[in-house]
Amino acid sequence: MGALEGKTALVTGASRGIGRGIARRLAADGALVVVHYGADEDAADGTVRLIEKDGGRAVTVGADLAEPDGHALLCTRLWEALAAAGAERGLDVLVNNASLTGGGHLAELSAEHYDRLHLVNTRAPLLLIQRLLPDLREDGRIVNISSAATRVAVPESIGYAMTKGALEALTLALAKDLGPRGITVNTVAPGHVATETDDLPLPSPEDIAEMVAFLASPAAGWTTGQRLEVSGGLLI
Repeated sequence: MGALEGKTALVTGASRGIGRGIARRLAADGALVVVHYGADEDAADGTVRLIEKDGGRAVTVGADLAEPDGHALLCTRLWEALAAAGAERGLDVLVNNASLTGGGHLAELSAEHYDRLHLVNTRAPLLLIQRLLPDLREDGRIVNISSAATRVAVPESIGYAMTKGALEALTLALAKDLGPRGITVNTVAPGHVATETDDLPLPSPEDIAEMVAFLASPAAGWTTGQRLEVSGGLLI
């Protein structure tokens, strides 16, 4: 029996990349995984097919978190998808992975782009947690995906780094606030993640997923309010 057998997990931005790796890993541990996507339904369906090929269970939900009411729509569709799958309403693991990047240096960053960064990277996780909290089961897990850009200077992505810094502040506050319910809240901060064009030995989406899987498991019941960087020491 997997560590998450009988649990339900929602992974935002799980149609590709790190999110897909996390969704597959949590499903491998036995969770019913809700694969969220913003626009690319085909890619999300691809994640589900991979999970099912490995013997896991998953469903998709679509909602654009760059829209002011995207988090609310996601919750509505989440419960609909679980009901259609014959699962009870409720959530055990929430992974806030959906994210926008870019924006450039200070002189290049437009107000419009920063507003979109803030909507997806900061506002959506906050309001999503707020709305899901009544249905987040005791001893649940929240994992926020941040970035090494909050620890080292990345002036070419100043807006992105600011939003991720805010997400880390949210982790700390909620870890203390939700502790009495046994709910842990942690941050995983990837460094640069490997692609097929990289020459350096960099972490893969699967490496990030391993850390998330640990934090989602019962083994991490006493780990909360922490920022865990997965960069292989590249930025030390």
